[in-house]
Amino acid sequence: MQLRPTCSRIRFAASLLIAALFALPLWVVLVTSLDDPAGLGFSTWLIPSRLRFENYVEAWHATNFPRQFVNSLVVALAVTAGQVLTSLMAGYAFARIRFIGRDVILMALLSTIIVPFQVLVIPVFVILAKLSWINTYWALIVPSLANAFGIFLFAQFFRTIPYELEEAAYVDGATRWRVLWQIMVPLARPAIATLFLFTFIAEWNELFKPLVFTSTKDMRTVQLGLSVFQEQFRVDYVHLMAAVVFTTVPSVLLFLLGQKHFVKGIATTGLK
Repeated sequence: MQLRPTCSRIRFAASLLIAALFALPLWVVLVTSLDDPAGLGFSTWLIPSRLRFENYVEAWHATNFPRQFVNSLVVALAVTAGQVLTSLMAGYAFARIRFIGRDVILMALLSTIIVPFQVLVIPVFVILAKLSWINTYWALIVPSLANAFGIFLFAQFFRTIPYELEEAAYVDGATRWRVLWQIMVPLARPAIATLFLFTFIAEWNELFKPLVFTSTKDMRTVQLGLSVFQEQFRVDYVHLMAAVVFTTVPSVLLFLLGQKHFVKGIATTGLK
């Protein structure tokens, strides 16, 4: 009779331990960002020697963070909107439209996920240079407007929706385009939220593309801005951690706002 309460306590303790392990790095970042640069040491990595909120102001003014925030926001929102739009239409086509080679093409698209972008960076750079898009938003947005994972996500989600809903709309005279935007899109909100969160967070944290496709300070993103605090022989950990804190806030807030739809989208996608 005592077995179930004991198991519950063990699961609860294990959950707390796992949560603490995941939260520990975040706590160290927060503590370091509030510590005194002169008194920073390993002995105070769990509790700051004194709370110094001026670190955030100093980190904000150490580089052109307002401009970098705008750059990251524009790129992340544009790429996210593009991937949601293209993945939505392509996923619906693979899920509902029958055409020759449909499954083969979908598998070929999925196979591109295993190819890292670093392999394609040279030909992409050459194309962007020919178009005179280097050091512009186009270079950071256009190469990422389509995503094989997003197409697969929507294709799997649309296959979980009963086809009878579309048949009823066709009987009422609706076109396929109208069925997509007025019936399927409202039902696909969990999948849209899932892809939106995945894409926005990935683009917000992107470092490689801005590093390769931009060279001017006006086109830097927040991730490139963090490199200012790392010099050749020393790293300003206090102000670096302060910058990490306020560059992480948008991603955390977005996840908290869309957590419900995100969990539902992950739970339902892939079901037959």
